Amino acid sequence: MLETRADLLVEALPYIRTYSGSTLVIKYGGHAMVDGDLRDRFAQDVSLMRFVGINPVVVHGGGPQIDELLNRLKIDFHFVEGQRFTDEATMEVVEMVLCGRVGKDIVSRVTRAGSMAVGLSGKDSGLIRAVRKRLPKGKGPEGEHLDETVDIGLVGEPTSINVSLLNHLTAGGFIPIIAPIGVDENGTTYNINADAVAAAVAVALSASKLILLTDVTGVLDASGALIERLGEAQIAELRRAGAITGGMLPKLDCCLTALKGGCKTSSIIDGRVPHALLLELFTDKGCGTEIFL
Repeated sequence: MLETRADLLVEALPYIRTYSGSTLVIKYGGHAMVDGDLRDRFAQDVSLMRFVGINPVVVHGGGPQIDELLNRLKIDFHFVEGQRFTDEATMEVVEMVLCGRVGKDIVSRVTRAGSMAVGLSGKDSGLIRAVRKRLPKGKGPEGEHLDETVDIGLVGEPTSINVSLLNHLTAGGFIPIIAPIGVDENGTTYNINADAVAAAVAVALSASKLILLTDVTGVLDASGALIERLGEAQIAELRRAGAITGGMLPKLDCCLTALKGGCKTSSIIDGRVPHALLLELFTDKGCGTEIFL
């Protein structure tokens, strides 16, 4: 048993050597954010990463927690093409939950795990600049593209990231914990998809790796089997065949965006697995699907 544990440490050594001194961006969401034990294990994982010389940067979601508070306050909400319609009342709740509740909980757990962490939103020193997102209505009856857009309210997409702020924090030994809220040049606040923010941060920091935590084992083929490595061409084939659908499509798009923007590697992993981050980073088998160009 002791020899097995020693073997695991030896297996981790080349990966620690590879990632030490580099920046990794982690999108934290799904079941891993709801289960208390998994939340503590996630905090331990990012803390250990910091202790071996890696600079983790965390971007978190919080959809279930937002839904819970909206229901408690009796504020009606709905989704448009899979995205939360965000009016002013909803935006207040989104900001309250992400910045006040979820972000502070992550910071507290990482601090208890032994590392220094600081919670941020896009409003802090202009961390996330954004513009209002417009959803195209699609194609007309003759296949022509329509100029009309679907209104989804105060939903944004990131346009720039304040890299100097993040570099200053990581150089000081802090782990940034980022809520996906951005502002435009007029100070309007926007709710932004956390995967999109994570990809933008990974590109801005030229990160060595982008990791998206999900509630599935990774990307699955048509038979339900895990695909351990998935390239851009294969993604296009699976998309055309209808083998990849739903929420996995935008996650794959975010991974490809990050890779094309200079992020070196990207993975989609199962956040329901205890210590999924450590398994993905420091073992030969990993814990999900690696995405490459």
